[in-house]
Amino acid sequence: MFESAELGHSIDKATFKKEEPLIRAALQEAQFNLKENGKIPVVVLVSGQDGAGKGETINVLYEWMDPRFISTLAFSSPTDEERQRPFMWRYWRALPPKGRVGIFAGSWYSSPIHDHIEGRMSMADVDQRIDQINRFEEMLVNEGAIVLKFWFHLTKAGQKRRLRALEKDPKTAWRVTKWNWDRLKTYDKLQEAAGHVLRLSNTPWAPWIIVEGEDDRYRSLTVGKVLLEAIQQRLKDASRQTTPAAHQSLPSIDGKDLLSALKLDQRMTKEAYETELARYQSRLSELVRDPRFKGRSVICAFEGADAAGKGGAIRRIAGALDARDYQIVPVAAPTEEERAQPYLWRFWRHMPRLGRVTIFDRTWYGRVLVERVEGFCADADWLRAYSEINDFEHELSDAGAIVVKFWLQISKEEQLKRFKEREKIEFKRFKITDEDWRNREKWDAYHLAICEMVERTSTGDAPWTLIEANNKYYARVKILRTLCERVEAALDGKTDEMPEKPKSRKKK
Repeated sequence: MFESAELGHSIDKATFKKEEPLIRAALQEAQFNLKENGKIPVVVLVSGQDGAGKGETINVLYEWMDPRFISTLAFSSPTDEERQRPFMWRYWRALPPKGRVGIFAGSWYSSPIHDHIEGRMSMADVDQRIDQINRFEEMLVNEGAIVLKFWFHLTKAGQKRRLRALEKDPKTAWRVTKWNWDRLKTYDKLQEAAGHVLRLSNTPWAPWIIVEGEDDRYRSLTVGKVLLEAIQQRLKDASRQTTPAAHQSLPSIDGKDLLSALKLDQRMTKEAYETELARYQSRLSELVRDPRFKGRSVICAFEGADAAGKGGAIRRIAGALDARDYQIVPVAAPTEEERAQPYLWRFWRHMPRLGRVTIFDRTWYGRVLVERVEGFCADADWLRAYSEINDFEHELSDAGAIVVKFWLQISKEEQLKRFKEREKIEFKRFKITDEDWRNREKWDAYHLAICEMVERTSTGDAPWTLIEANNKYYARVKILRTLCERVEAALDGKTDEMPEKPKSRKKK
């Protein structure tokens, strides 16, 4: 893949002096139009050989463009906080909002390449990580982002020349250290690993641009023109790139489905409830204080029909936990900040560290429920969301999280009864809104969406548990019992170490 970047590309000083002001003006205009458009984030990855001009190129972009609307993140070895969370967590948090340019100096490709060179990651594990990254970048593009990936290449001889030239110049000598010369010894290994990674990740939606890095003027103009063309082309063509998604499922031809098969009127007396509640709260408290839990985390996802009892169930879980060790995240309509990012961004930012519990009251499944039924997103968006959500939950599980998902279902008659009770009771009136009544009118549409959601996203890593919730006592106990069983099984079945190897998941 590197042959075209070993031809000795160069730009003479006169040509550069002529073209530089033109491209600077055009980039600033494109950047202004990008900001005014407010719908397109630009993600620029800067990777490559030591001494190939990565840092210099970033500085040039800051000089040529308005730095107020650019952010640069440099990634090296993960911090302790980052190691306590899934691999992609730190990159999700750094994504630029719509209308801005985000430059990644080092990226999600750096770790697998260097871990393989240093013997910490097999090539099979690298392949699995790249499979995960490809799906991540596909999601970014489908969400409207421009993803540009630059690899700055030097031959081995060219790298030696660059390092010597930088070392001789007093203005740049500080950039060259013993570490750089030591790294030159691994050049062949880096070439082999990087060539393999670039080949696997050279996708139609996010291809690599390989740039010869020896000539500063050639490198700067090439990057500037590629960035300019990408922004201009995208602003001209308002349609987002979309990759194929599965078709919508049809209702069962015999009328049977997961929700209609539930026996909603389960029975439990108050006396039995109080006994079972104390039993499972005590059990849960012991499980999260188990030394093995330090290597795991719990993510509880609550969805359900309006008035099905999510809040009451969440309070019973919280009652078993130390307030310092859990967080409850209520999910409502996205804020302006959240709308400027891919839809999963606002959930990634709340992922717990190891040894902690996070409870979501409503979740990322809003994309395939309310956004689908109410028409808040295009069909292509919610159709592809199933596989993106499965990937998301797989990453969480792979990093040590125990993902426990509950759907609370009540009958239409029970919902009406609870709605009317809420209107009568002073301290519950805030729970009933006009939106609840509107959602009730779309009961059948939500019923179909729920069944398809469960069918497509109940996986071995993160299965759905359907809760028969007409009886609140029964529902709360079943939720606590299920949570205890999932945590106990995870602690008994796996080591207390965070899993190190990424697992592959084929896209369906």
